[in-house]
Amino acid sequence: MKIFAIRSESMRKAKNLAYLIYYETEKTFYIELPEDADEWEIPLLLSSFLKKGEKTVNSYHSKMWVQQRIIPPDRQNLGQILKENNLEYYDEFELLMLSKGRCAQDDYYLYPISIDKLPNNFDVRFGKRIEDAVPLKNNCILLFFRNGEVKKCDITQLIEKANCTSILSKQEIFNSVEILTGGYGVAWGTVLSIPYDKLYDTGKAIDLNLDDFKCFVSNRIISVTEACDILDCSRQNIIDLIKREKLNPINSNSNNFLLMKNEVVQRKWE
Repeated sequence: MKIFAIRSESMRKAKNLAYLIYYETEKTFYIELPEDADEWEIPLLLSSFLKKGEKTVNSYHSKMWVQQRIIPPDRQNLGQILKENNLEYYDEFELLMLSKGRCAQDDYYLYPISIDKLPNNFDVRFGKRIEDAVPLKNNCILLFFRNGEVKKCDITQLIEKANCTSILSKQEIFNSVEILTGGYGVAWGTVLSIPYDKLYDTGKAIDLNLDDFKCFVSNRIISVTEACDILDCSRQNIIDLIKREKLNPINSNSNNFLLMKNEVVQRKWE
């Protein structure tokens, strides 16, 4: 992860107007606005977020800001430009670094900083980013936040507001939810993403932590092989019980079913 302060050369004294965060492996950009950000000082694209009360600029618009400052991919002599700058392929971050974020349209530039140079109050904001997300039934997600809080979030209204109700049509689709790079929210492919702050505000706190959840998973979810040991039977017997719906796996991978231990033990009682 690389972090840059966004500054303006028109200011006599260097001031960090915003912060650009770049995740190298995923090639993903995010821009964070400080609590005291001034809409007349920061770039126009970012000020629209500030007016809405949003201090985190999503990856799409953060990337858009970056793209406004570099050579477009459809430039006619792009190949020659890349060669002259010793670039083997079009890389938005590398092109951004060539000019340190400067462009002809304004006087903003990037200044590299370390994570400890971010404002102290960013710790509270970053604490609300997502550590893990577990899809549940009834359109709910169990969310583990970096600050240690755990919340159960019914996202029905958030999805309906985004007009993406197809995600709710099948549990299998709903279960495909993934965590956005950096824990900035959750997403279902390119169809829909929900930022972490909306999830944090929507969710209801529950008395659980990630270590407790991991403990539950490691102790209560077992493989077919472990089920065979408990019931003293063959793998074929377990598969037969699953086919006859006497055992209900928690996943659909026929090559590696996972089972609830209590359900298997209860079969032993019958």
